[in-house]
Amino acid sequence: MEALSLFGEQVKLYLTATNPTADCIIFDSMNSWVGAVAESLGIPHIIFYGPSCFYILCAHLLKKHQVLKSIDDDYKLFKVPELTEPVEVMKAQVMRLMDRPEWEKESEEFYRTEKSACGVVMNTFEELEKSGLDKFRKEIGKKVWPIGPLSLANKDLDSKAMRGKASSIDTRLLLSWLDSKAPNSVMFVSFGSLSRNPISQLVQIGEGLESASSSQLSFIWVVNETDKSEEVENWLSEFEERTKGRGVVIRGWAPQAMILGHVAVGGFMTHCGWNSTLEAIAAGVVMATWPRFGDQFVNERLVVDVLRLGVAVGAKIPTLFVDEMSEKALVKGEEVRKVVEMVMQGGEEGEERRKRASELAEKARKAMEEGGSSFENLNRIIKFAKGENKHLE
Repeated sequence: MEALSLFGEQVKLYLTATNPTADCIIFDSMNSWVGAVAESLGIPHIIFYGPSCFYILCAHLLKKHQVLKSIDDDYKLFKVPELTEPVEVMKAQVMRLMDRPEWEKESEEFYRTEKSACGVVMNTFEELEKSGLDKFRKEIGKKVWPIGPLSLANKDLDSKAMRGKASSIDTRLLLSWLDSKAPNSVMFVSFGSLSRNPISQLVQIGEGLESASSSQLSFIWVVNETDKSEEVENWLSEFEERTKGRGVVIRGWAPQAMILGHVAVGGFMTHCGWNSTLEAIAAGVVMATWPRFGDQFVNERLVVDVLRLGVAVGAKIPTLFVDEMSEKALVKGEEVRKVVEMVMQGGEEGEERRKRASELAEKARKAMEEGGSSFENLNRIIKFAKGENKHLE
């Protein structure tokens, strides 16, 4: 982050030389140094927040009430103040880099830039987080424009398949395999591009998937650990042989948006990163939540407690790297199996989750269409940037 800030003078020189000059600058919240550049040139600037509005609001309320400073036990549950829904988290789950003493300088710059910004743009939609968006607008006293789910901007198959990186598997063969499965019969398992599991956790996940509903459940499992250990690769090869026909293991990058959008996929075991969570919501897929770090534990509370679209696996301790996965953080195969079966079958409660997911997916689709809430918010941003109406809400 310190290195990125060194771009400030170069960005300023570029903008000064540009003719016509920029009408507006939109920048990721972690690049708060851009705010000072924009101010020095008299250019309106808007912050883009990558996480959910729910997470940003929770972080704002925790800072406002200085909650974390009064808590000594990192693993004691407490309620986030001022929320309409009772949401409980632990200090270890919501402690951000900027909350740490050594990040005081960056934290001050971050909040100074937030105050000077003209508004905020977010990858969410009004109908998903209405109460949170309304509350956040009141808290910061600024315009907040949700323009998502951005994943729905990619409508054709090739765009969906190529979102992020090139797929590590032949997408046509994968689609053919999915086409052979019944609706809502495939569990998709992926923990994002950063998280890594030790061999002990991989084995437990595999046992849970293998034992769930016997041969009636199929799965796609994205594994990023194969380039780290020969032991992992040997175990995976044996696992694939035992589950041949029922499961597909993808080593590396998966066409996630395409997979989630297939009718055969009925559940998603996810780390609760906001992009993944929103892609699942946009596709109408219920979730088994397994957060690891950052905003993910708060996103889990949104999915499980507020939206009631998922079932928690039971992870409590934040982890990112393999060497952080202690025995205390290990989730047993039996717990994996239970959650998978609850998500994929779930009885009356499960059907209600699936119904809610379907309804939200329809609202997400309409939000992105002409005349929808996200479509109109994007128009408002454009008009604001052009100076047509600086008081647009």
